[in-house]
Amino acid sequence: MSWETLAVTRRIVLLAVALVAPLLVTVPASAAPDPILWLCRPGLADNPCEIGLDTTYQHADGTSEVSTLPRPAEDERPVDCFFVYPTVSNDPFLNARRRATPEVRSIAKYQAARFSSQCRMFAPVYRQMTLAGLPGGVIGTDRLAYRDVLNAWNDYLAHDNHGRGVVLIGHSQGSIMLRKLIQQEIDPNPAVRDQLVGALLLGGNVLTAKGSTTGGDFANIPICTEQGQVGCVVAYSTYASDPVIPFFGNAQIDLLTPLVKIKRGPAPREVACTDPAVISGDHREFGVTVPSEPFAPGPISIGIAYSVKLKVPKADTTWVSPPDRYQGACKTIRGTHVFRYDPVGPQSRRPLEFPPTWGTHLFDVNLGLEKLVSIVHQQAEGWTAQHG
Repeated sequence: MSWETLAVTRRIVLLAVALVAPLLVTVPASAAPDPILWLCRPGLADNPCEIGLDTTYQHADGTSEVSTLPRPAEDERPVDCFFVYPTVSNDPFLNARRRATPEVRSIAKYQAARFSSQCRMFAPVYRQMTLAGLPGGVIGTDRLAYRDVLNAWNDYLAHDNHGRGVVLIGHSQGSIMLRKLIQQEIDPNPAVRDQLVGALLLGGNVLTAKGSTTGGDFANIPICTEQGQVGCVVAYSTYASDPVIPFFGNAQIDLLTPLVKIKRGPAPREVACTDPAVISGDHREFGVTVPSEPFAPGPISIGIAYSVKLKVPKADTTWVSPPDRYQGACKTIRGTHVFRYDPVGPQSRRPLEFPPTWGTHLFDVNLGLEKLVSIVHQQAEGWTAQHG
């Protein structure tokens, strides 16, 4: 299929959504000021970002070992993290309701909780675009979602930040929201930009000028290129096989940037891919680390089960890492720039794509999660050393 055919197909899909969308149920807008509901915040009761960090590491020979990642008290963590979760809501609306539903709590455990060993975690509940309303470039569902994220960010800066460094963490729709937030609120503001410890923007097609670390989404904030670098962005999408018609990684068929009307730098552009092994300094094989508690019922849990061929890992500890091990690197494959990885050894399974063309999108964060936590740790140390 040619890029021209894909472009026409995209227009047809968006037109169809535009025609069907008015038939779906919408969440009515309120004239009152938008309240802020925190999913994770210091001192919050029953905080899904503060679950245990004990982990069972399973090995190919059938043995296992248990370790626990140390987590300082909240007031002893050197920096903050601001997490925006991906498309996960089961709501039958164009925009999700502002509720900490079971699937929202599950994604906080899967993607954010591990980083609470390094930072105080702030995560707002937001009226995200649901699967039904995701083509928001046509029907405007992005505006409500971004408004909630922006309001929460401003509230955090006004009442909780107090000059502390902050790491931004997002995946998929969360990364898209943070791309817009950085572009509009952080990149052009030197004072706030100086507080940026780093950003993990996975599965969200972060753009740069071709051959450059800036010039796509951001004029000043670069893509990370070396270990310990502070104030930069880590970004990639994972594929366990060569992408043929990729949803992620190709700037020519990028459907995400127009979704929330993010301004793009001049062409030619490319989708960023930063190798977590290079940025963390850890070049060892990596696995998948997930909570042993099953994900809340819904499309995401179905996708996880399908991707691992119904062999969802289990353990008695809070976290589990199955024996599958992988190696990979950032590669450009037919114009698509992604993190391409393969199983190591006959015991390691190759995850299935879900949805088709999306690669292993559901595991972008949990693949090599320890490397990402290490990156945040090193960035926090570097930022703190620079700022006293």
